[in-house]
Amino acid sequence: MSAEATNPATPVPATPEAPRRKSRPRIDLRRLGWAALLGPSARDRLPDAIGHVAEAHRAHHPDADLEPLRRAYLLAESSHRGQMRKSGEPYITHPLAVTLILAELGAETTTLTASLLHDTVEDTDVTLEQVREQFGEEVRYLVDGVTKLEKVDYGAAAEPETFRKMLVATGNDVRVMSIKLADRLHNMRTLGVMRPEKQVRIAKVTRDVLIPLAERLGVQALKTELEDLVFAILHPEEYEHTRELIVENAAHGDDPLADMAEQVRTVLREADIQAEVLIRPRHFVSVHRISRKRGRLRGADFGRLLVLVNEDADCYGVLGELHTCMTPVVSEFKDFIAVPKFNLYQSLHTAIAREDGEIAEVLIRTHQMHKVAEAGVIALGNPYAPASDDPSDGERADPTRPGWLSRLLTWQKAAPDTDTFWSTLREDLAQDREITVFRPDGGALGLPEGASCVDAAYAQYGEDAHACIGARVNGRLATLSTVLKDGDTVQLLMGQDPASEPSREWLEHARTPAARIAIQRRLAAHPTPGDPSGGASASGAARHDAEATQDSAGARTAAPDTAARPPADPARPSADDAPGARAAHARVANAVVDLPGASVRLAGCCTPVPPDEVTGFAVRGGAVTVHRVECAGVARMKSAGRAEIGVRWGDTTDCRVTLVVESFGRPHLLADLTEAIAVEGVAIVSATVEPPSQQRVRHTYTLQLPDAAHLPALMRAMRNVPGVYDVSRAQHAAAAAR
Repeated sequence: MSAEATNPATPVPATPEAPRRKSRPRIDLRRLGWAALLGPSARDRLPDAIGHVAEAHRAHHPDADLEPLRRAYLLAESSHRGQMRKSGEPYITHPLAVTLILAELGAETTTLTASLLHDTVEDTDVTLEQVREQFGEEVRYLVDGVTKLEKVDYGAAAEPETFRKMLVATGNDVRVMSIKLADRLHNMRTLGVMRPEKQVRIAKVTRDVLIPLAERLGVQALKTELEDLVFAILHPEEYEHTRELIVENAAHGDDPLADMAEQVRTVLREADIQAEVLIRPRHFVSVHRISRKRGRLRGADFGRLLVLVNEDADCYGVLGELHTCMTPVVSEFKDFIAVPKFNLYQSLHTAIAREDGEIAEVLIRTHQMHKVAEAGVIALGNPYAPASDDPSDGERADPTRPGWLSRLLTWQKAAPDTDTFWSTLREDLAQDREITVFRPDGGALGLPEGASCVDAAYAQYGEDAHACIGARVNGRLATLSTVLKDGDTVQLLMGQDPASEPSREWLEHARTPAARIAIQRRLAAHPTPGDPSGGASASGAARHDAEATQDSAGARTAAPDTAARPPADPARPSADDAPGARAAHARVANAVVDLPGASVRLAGCCTPVPPDEVTGFAVRGGAVTVHRVECAGVARMKSAGRAEIGVRWGDTTDCRVTLVVESFGRPHLLADLTEAIAVEGVAIVSATVEPPSQQRVRHTYTLQLPDAAHLPALMRAMRNVPGVYDVSRAQHAAAAAR
């Protein structure tokens, strides 16, 4: 049987943060007699045993039809009659407790009906066909899904393919997992009579798989109580220490949270904002984490203030009043309303400080946001029901596709094999924090903490991200390996080549299942892909492509030998400064200097062209070297006392210029660049390509322009080549005048 746990000999303390309704005490199913369990069978009366379930259900759904619950309970009780839990309780107490948990969270009638029947097909003679005939196809589907999940081993020895099939089946209707989580919560509440080693085994499975699933489905009420129950079993000493801290704090006469809550009420009352201000105690695990982070705890650390309002706009009104009338801790502010978390969570987070140093965290949300924050997908109701016209239901998303689960259903189909799916899922479940990054168009991407630009690319473009060549993070160029931070703005730079391949190095930087699986799948399908990082093979291919490229006049352009030609050394004279090049420079540039009889050469460090503002310096051999006035060499020579010589441009507009191109490496990039230069009618005198570094490639071209006025158009054409992110005039740091 799936629910074999029994009531503990020594009850585990209830978690402070678990939701409880003051007007309705929790039903003690152990004290119900047989008559109460069976209850009257008249159609117009509910059995006493499900009275609390009906009351909890009507609190959320006043118009709900309770007849399916009555019939489901009678079938479940009669089917389980004679079956006992290990404690000697009638087995029906388990599905009753599970259903009550879901009813308190606001589950709709179909989910509660399936919850009452969730063990009947597995543990009794009831068949799925009988369930379908009496309760319909929807209930049958849910019962079947839970029955399959009961057979899954979530531990280290789990058979991945079985778990994959079950989880995917669950993903088609999240109510299946909701019932499973409530089932596990009741079993964890009643784990006390199990052997210690079995308690530990069940607690570890709950910690590693089910608690992360509850987090991703947004069911915080179940998640926090499961965390505390697991904490008590796996870390009993730390749990006891935390319990003592909570008891000791409760014994203090003064409560700073109560005082600060009253101050908040006064501020909001004076601002005429209708709001409910509550003190929300932290649960055991939360207190433990805070104590490890801050050391000695103060009174306000044991809880948070919760402010509930009616409208979204009121949330920001409350925030403004608190930050105006009280002392805010600005670093604690987070806006999860404008940017909801992946599990549908919405709220404003801030903190306020008192003069004595007490700091209270404040959560601000609407009543509807609070309902979703507590119950997650359970609060969203029936995914197959028609959309509500109620404006309060405007936040409702498709419950079959909430955030993480939607991504799971997408990438599980692309997983190349079951083992990859399983290992990737376990890694994903281990990620307990998420960041939000923004696209330039204002859209947002939810990523796990530690995600890189690679993850952002696949989150935004899917498998089209294979063509990604780089990114800008907060407006600055960044490599794809750059780790993103919460709030970053990411612009992804995409290449135009449909045959682009991802680099195997990307796997080292991918944190999300979508990215890892897409990359692995592509690499497996193409065992010898091109190297987008611009390695030796890529540069060799680029050189070959360049050598085959012809300029617009039909002549071949000079191709750079990237393997043999070293990068330009700014500390050495440029080849263009050699004596044989002087006349050519003077001829094409026609720079006129105020030194009769002197030959002219253009400095290779800044490659001036008309109409640049220029100056000159005399060098050995009776020549004058012409520099752009902003050249770094000019400042050095001035500081050294070198005299400037006036220079002006003559009538000839031909010129030679050196351009530096910064790009991301990709196949055929060099060929595309040389073609763009040739189309502009410009001749390549020489070119150098430096070895790639972190997927970036630096090219240096010395070009012969027929008209200096054409330089801006040439640079624009080169920038438009996919993969190129910057083109600039050469500006070497070394002195070029000698």
